[in-house]
Amino acid sequence: QLQLVESGGGLVQPGGSLTLSCAASGFTLDYYGIGWIRQAPGKEREGVSCISVSDGFTDYADSVKGRFTISRDSAKNTVYLQMNSLKPEDTATYYCAADATTSASYCYSGSRYLNTYYDYWGQGTQVTVSS
Repeated sequence: QLQLVESGGGLVQPGGSLTLSCAASGFTLDYYGIGWIRQAPGKEREGVSCISVSDGFTDYADSVKGRFTISRDSAKNTVYLQMNSLKPEDTATYYCAADATTSASYCYSGSRYLNTYYDYWGQGTQVTVSS
């Protein structure tokens, strides 16, 4: 059974850092583009970042550029989202998702077509940025 499991969320003060992990079971993440998507209470889902199959392409939402970094550890079958300089507006449930069909050199980091691009989703991990 294909499964994605997020971890690493928690409560952090503004300006702090967290690293989220997205671990896969039942399949190898190397063959999938991976996205991080977040959803705050009362708001639509928002694409945050993505990494392509080839790892040659990464992309970020404007709101997190320069603060978040996505990476992949093939040996651990895990994708990470390093989040620095966190702001209260980063508070949300963060999901990772796997894209089985898009080009190996591209990934989707937008918000409008998430269900079109991403085939498998995790259950999410909560990130709260508050003093």
